[in-house]
Amino acid sequence: MLGLFDSGLGGLTVIRAVRAMLPDEEIVFLADQAHVPYGDRREEELVELLHANIAWLEAAGADAIVMACNTSCAVAQRHAWPPSGVRILDLIESAALAVTRRGLRNVAVIATAATVRTGAYGDALRARAPGMQVTEIAAPALVPLVEAGEIESERTRRAVAEVCEGVAADCEAVVLACTHFPVLDAHFASALGPRIARIDPALVQAERAVALSIEAGSARGNGRTRCVTTGDGARFAEQLEMILGPDPSRTSEAVRLEYGRDRRAR
Repeated sequence: MLGLFDSGLGGLTVIRAVRAMLPDEEIVFLADQAHVPYGDRREEELVELLHANIAWLEAAGADAIVMACNTSCAVAQRHAWPPSGVRILDLIESAALAVTRRGLRNVAVIATAATVRTGAYGDALRARAPGMQVTEIAAPALVPLVEAGEIESERTRRAVAEVCEGVAADCEAVVLACTHFPVLDAHFASALGPRIARIDPALVQAERAVALSIEAGSARGNGRTRCVTTGDGARFAEQLEMILGPDPSRTSEAVRLEYGRDRRAR
């Protein structure tokens, strides 16, 4: 069984890509909507959330973890990954692979504020392609809009257009470096035009997940998807239907997880 987690709905874009390549894989997905958006949180909080979410997925029976949260990956690159008994697939590594496969030399990375602060994307891309020009652009308004269900709203279209104003005219491609952002791909396409490519790291992450699943011996599972939120369970079920469509093999539920900050508040 593969485990995935994100701060919220963005991880569903990774599930969709993984499921397309691994239809029989059993998946458990944790959406930490009680703490969304991660991009506005301090790094020490994000480290606590990373440790707790990975521990929860291991306890849920995951044989391997396919990261579906760029911000958590960025924090892990800066503070180290927590000890784990299973393999963890880094989403930023997949993004860097996607960019270098195309031979690009000038890219923009649109991400959460927390991801941009770490500089993790620039470091990863330049490590693979020294001299690459990387512009990292924070887009703090977009995740709350996706979580609120305002995917097609005029306000969201304007917010995406405003972010894209920071993309240089000579940029070759934009990396959608938050898993929420591919949900808004139509708005990005409209704002950027046909000349600037859009890269969704989830696609390469799914390719790498195939190999990881085979290695973990879980590729031929029951095809079930267990989706868990730390937020509102009823609303989460509606959001799953909206983004992924109906699926009789998918279940949804809400849980309460105690993180370090939550425990100290008592």
